[in-house]
Amino acid sequence: MAGPRIVSLLPSATEIVAALGMRPNLVGRSHECDYPEDVQRVPVMTRPRVDPLKPSRRIHRDVQEMIRKALSVFEVDVERLKAAKPDIILTQNQCAACAVHEDQLAEAVNSWTGAKPVILSLAPARLADVWADFGRVGDILDIGWAGRELSNRAKERVEILGERMPEIEVRRRIACVEWFDPPMLAGNWIPELLTAMGADPVGVKPGVHSEATKLKDIVALDPDGMILMPCGFDLARTAEEATPFLTRNTVARMRAVRTKQIWLADGSAYFNRPGPRLITSLEILAEMLHPSAFNFGHEGTAWTKLV
Repeated sequence: MAGPRIVSLLPSATEIVAALGMRPNLVGRSHECDYPEDVQRVPVMTRPRVDPLKPSRRIHRDVQEMIRKALSVFEVDVERLKAAKPDIILTQNQCAACAVHEDQLAEAVNSWTGAKPVILSLAPARLADVWADFGRVGDILDIGWAGRELSNRAKERVEILGERMPEIEVRRRIACVEWFDPPMLAGNWIPELLTAMGADPVGVKPGVHSEATKLKDIVALDPDGMILMPCGFDLARTAEEATPFLTRNTVARMRAVRTKQIWLADGSAYFNRPGPRLITSLEILAEMLHPSAFNFGHEGTAWTKLV
């Protein structure tokens, strides 16, 4: 194997590594790293301590209880990680509920004897941070030029999509729901994606981490449309949990529901992951909000509209 031995414990970082052409160097991944498809042959180094098949409310309660007790939501197989002999480990320090946290990993690695791997922790809040992370990963893998090229291609794609935007007389106010129970509106880079596609995000600001809110507060915003993109849910799981959410009395009376301006998205694969597929997420938004102007073929697999 030419180049460093890489363990990625963050799905978006795994996608960055693959996009940089370093997939053969991956010697370990998290249980959530599932793209590109061939990474599923890479040994898994983590497992969840919370059952992801539980309803939204119970998942949230379990996660919050573990965080309250200063426990990690994810467990690292330290012996397997050590046996992989990584030179570089990629992780995050942004959200204790999203992936293995840097502190947990550092504690495990510090107990090793001999040479220790370099840990790179990512924590993007806005689109510019995501594109910068492409360069940071490229730099640590000693292919900084590739990271910068990937970053530049992403920026150019955003510009091209913006130039193809149809004229908009009235910008629609859109709420992006990142969790059902308790409800959360998607923050971080999501407001910027919406703005780039000619919509106004409601209830959130760019770069601010998503937090639980009250259903009545979302209802009071009365958005023109809602995009449901629960963190960690694929399209089928989103559709399954959307029905009880949308049929709640207060939600059912919202203008977006009454006018059938509701879209479902695969948040797990796209919007929730700050990696190369955020460009695909932008294409998905373009199809949702401007169907007469854009058709990239994502409808039905990455998103659908409730009718």
